[in-house]
Amino acid sequence: MVTVADSRRVPGPNLLWDRPGAVAEIACPDDRIEEFLTAWRVAARAMLDRLGWRDEALTSRRIPHGASVAISAPIDALFTATEVNEWAIARAAEQLGDPPAPDEESAARVLAERRREEARPGLVALHAAAVAQGVTLLHDPDEVSVGGGTGSRTWPLGEVPAPDTVDWDAVHDIPTVLVTGSNGKTTTVRLLAAVATAAGRVTGMSSTDTVTIAGQVLDWGDWSGPAGARAVLRDRRVEFAVLETARGGILRRGLAATRAVAAIVTNIAEDHVGEWGVGDLATLAETKLVVGRALLPGGRLVLNADDPTLVAAAGALLTTPLLWISLDPASPVLQAHLAAGGDGCWVDRGAVVLQRQGRRTEVMTVAEAPITLGGAARHNVYNLVGTVALAAVAGLPLESIRAGLRGFAGGSRDNPGRLNVYRLGGATAIVDFAHNPHGMDALAALAAALPAERRLMVLGQAGDRDDHALRELARSAWALRPDRIVLKEMEKYLRGRPLGQTSDLLAAELLALGAAPENIVCAASEYLAVTTALAWARPGDLLVLPTHAERGRVLTLMERLQDVGWEPGQPLPA
Repeated sequence: MVTVADSRRVPGPNLLWDRPGAVAEIACPDDRIEEFLTAWRVAARAMLDRLGWRDEALTSRRIPHGASVAISAPIDALFTATEVNEWAIARAAEQLGDPPAPDEESAARVLAERRREEARPGLVALHAAAVAQGVTLLHDPDEVSVGGGTGSRTWPLGEVPAPDTVDWDAVHDIPTVLVTGSNGKTTTVRLLAAVATAAGRVTGMSSTDTVTIAGQVLDWGDWSGPAGARAVLRDRRVEFAVLETARGGILRRGLAATRAVAAIVTNIAEDHVGEWGVGDLATLAETKLVVGRALLPGGRLVLNADDPTLVAAAGALLTTPLLWISLDPASPVLQAHLAAGGDGCWVDRGAVVLQRQGRRTEVMTVAEAPITLGGAARHNVYNLVGTVALAAVAGLPLESIRAGLRGFAGGSRDNPGRLNVYRLGGATAIVDFAHNPHGMDALAALAAALPAERRLMVLGQAGDRDDHALRELARSAWALRPDRIVLKEMEKYLRGRPLGQTSDLLAAELLALGAAPENIVCAASEYLAVTTALAWARPGDLLVLPTHAERGRVLTLMERLQDVGWEPGQPLPA
């Protein structure tokens, strides 16, 4: 009757609350959920008290057809906390007719032993000292650190020093900015890093692509979770940190970085809804708004006033200081905020305007930033405005803001895989990361605004999106009315679906929308989809190439074609 979808330790601030502990998602019949939650609270409270955790608390949150249930715990007992929570869930499920759980007495003996094995009083003492000093403490199963960047000190978890042996005068935090949202996160991270670098700061950034310090890639891969944040903040070269903070990391582990000078939620789009207890856009927005809890005094949470989901969700942020951005100078949300003395950043007659503490500054024109393609790339205009706002809040000089944004070319070197434009003998190709309907809407709108004799779209998706999301993606792509569609298989991202099923669903929706069957072709891989597109091309064509699974290989090919002066109709280089 009751099933556990997931059980995990959560060290940092998360959707449910700011306390470290354990969270589980359970599925339960709707008509029995309140009965379950009552029984779970009784069982969990009893076990917490038996372990001597009388100051620890319980919380829960309803989710579709179930609940998220959480207990708080000492920071050196989070694995034990997951077992406590799982026992309480089993005990409550027993009340609903599920198989018996271990009795309280025997379970308490086992859990007390787990607690003794996991206990690290040195970590608890160091954490208390870091709080007293007002600096960051980061810990994981291997290491613990205090401070950030140039002011950080790191030790193996088994060699945690006594607080009175730490040179606290040498420990300090560095300016840290958190970037989240459904789309535009990685581009915003890279833009802000370019501004900080222009200001002379040794900059570290983590994103869905890399961990990069001072322009040097330390590791490739998705580092948008807590591990990426720790890697940047523990590097003693770093003077300024920009951390992409993905929804998954917030839900699974909570925030790692809890002392930020600024944060942004770029937008909210229907992507990953239905995972980790997030059943709708409002809950997704609430999840991403967790970054606002990390703000230090004087910081600002930057929000998009043109995003209705964010505007609605922000109504609950009664104490969080906000800075609204907009592409509409008459935005009611923006204008009301400015009239009340708040801060904002917006576009007015082609210029980016910043207002802070009542002082209005025209920063630069949109056209001066190459990444906007003269303003045609509307989604990158949002990224530009958001970056200006973050940089200003973080205290970076206006001259550096202008220099960093003017110098960010937006090609595969500055922003690999994000709106990379290639001129190929009269044809144009765009490689982009658009991977959900919101991102595809933006890409299709840009492509529609560019002159072309014919247009081609490569289309595919990971298998963990539901059928509704796949149909929405197809509808977003069809807005371009492409003359040719190449559906790509991505075996790396099947994620439970059989090979070909995702492409079949996309094709069915495209046909229902009016695409001609002869204009839809399939390719066995992303790279083959791109080469199929290139073989079809002729001068005057526009190729729109969303790329995810084989981005490095695709970008290498495109750079080579551009370098050798390849033209449509010629064979591709071996």
